[in-house]
Amino acid sequence: VQLQASGGGLVQAGGSLRLSCATSGIIFSLFTTGWYRQAPGKQRELVASITSGGVTNYADSVKGRFTISRDNAKNTVLLLMNSLKPEDTGVYYCNARWVLTGRDYWGQGTQVTVSS
Repeated sequence: VQLQASGGGLVQAGGSLRLSCATSGIIFSLFTTGWYRQAPGKQRELVASITSGGVTNYADSVKGRFTISRDNAKNTVLLLMNSLKPEDTGVYYCNARWVLTGRDYWGQGTQVTVSS
């Protein structure tokens, strides 16, 4: 199983980034996918998730600014982040959770830094 995240970087406040996660080795339709982030000194937290049927869930702090989507044909998950704030800074991890057992698979993380 591999989850390959990409698209992080340095951006000014108010800017945008798009994160992409390419998955392999899983039956994509059996997994809920999402993005988590971890800021320095803080616990990892859910940013957004999306089921195979397209049901989305967002952290309150990103609602209206971030959009998660998935391409079931390409086994990829995208996170479009607009109106970025310095508090969005952190390492963003792609996640795939097997709906049958709840087992989690993680990508390697990609750094997002938002400067003020």
